[in-house]
Amino acid sequence: MVRIISGEQQLKNFFAGLLENTFHAEMGIADPLLVDYLTNLLLRFLHSETIFKLRDLEGHRLEEVAGMLIEAELSLPRPRREIHRHIGDFTLFWSGVYPEALKHLKALDRKDFLINYREQGKRSYYIASTYEQEPYEEEAPTLRKISDLFDLCTKGLHSVRQEWEMKFCA
Repeated sequence: MVRIISGEQQLKNFFAGLLENTFHAEMGIADPLLVDYLTNLLLRFLHSETIFKLRDLEGHRLEEVAGMLIEAELSLPRPRREIHRHIGDFTLFWSGVYPEALKHLKALDRKDFLINYREQGKRSYYIASTYEQEPYEEEAPTLRKISDLFDLCTKGLHSVRQEWEMKFCA
């Protein structure tokens, strides 16, 4: 029997392979849960509506970390945890996969001009990791690890981007 793999599954396998090779072979970090989380992050952020999924109370799309932080402060605990997780994902994605976009995201005319994406990403992952009760108990240690290894994760994601560009953009 031949198993047909969907395009999304092929892409997931591709990202997982690149991440596994980068983190395990190149960086010496053998952590399947970390690789799974980062694989799923890349898959989720393939869609711009996921990158910019957060909305303010009036329904406007939040495109800056500053606005996301305000929304987190106005939220109840469970949504606050999800907002901080998203801020971590958002800052890690842009810092690691597309660091050249930070010039635009942190331009002088934007609210994020004074926000340090590295520090805010680490902080947001840490806050999200403190929600250790159900249904978050399995993900909390991985979020804590990403907070601790934010710089290595950024480096690893950048390396993964270079790999996929060599394979597809050559």
